[in-house]
Amino acid sequence: MTLHVKNLSCIRQDRLIFRELGFSLSPGSVMWIKGKNGAGKSSLLRMIAGLLRPVEGDIFWNDQNVREEPDSFVGQFHFLGHQEPLKPVFTVYENLDFWSRFHAGGRAAVDAAMDAFDLQRLRDTPARILSAGQKKRTNLARLIASPAPLWLLDEPLSSLDVHYIELFTHVLEAHVSAGGMALLATHQEIGIPSLETLNLDAAKGAVS
Repeated sequence: MTLHVKNLSCIRQDRLIFRELGFSLSPGSVMWIKGKNGAGKSSLLRMIAGLLRPVEGDIFWNDQNVREEPDSFVGQFHFLGHQEPLKPVFTVYENLDFWSRFHAGGRAAVDAAMDAFDLQRLRDTPARILSAGQKKRTNLARLIASPAPLWLLDEPLSSLDVHYIELFTHVLEAHVSAGGMALLATHQEIGIPSLETLNLDAAKGAVS
């Protein structure tokens, strides 16, 4: 499993956001996307997830061009953006069970997800009355309830306090230790050893 981005360029509202961006992500790797507001962090993640189309360049998954072979990428990644895609009338458990069934995770995966993010006491709570932090934790728990090798995470630490940031870090470490990959954009420091950095403020998005 390898993600390879080649010569990617992005224009939004007639403004060049980044150009000739290239990097690779292999099993067991975490890459932190850095940059000022407007540098293209969210746009890059949305392009990889297939929600935006690049002006130029290609995205490859296991040497298959995602644009030409989209089926090869289906079910291989999770994209978590700024919005929390929770059904408001569903409970925490029902929301996670929905995603688990979608990715064939199973009931045990739902329980493991709730344990990982300290959600058991909210099991029967409808999503509409959750706090911002509780919604964030429920959304992050999807990563365990419905496993996928590649995580695309846009500001995963927003609305979380220090305790839950530590829980997320443990979950992320376990994912990459098991051969998973993650690409995340955040303004907060991530305490992960051997963290790769993608700086979108650089002229060509050079990896440091």
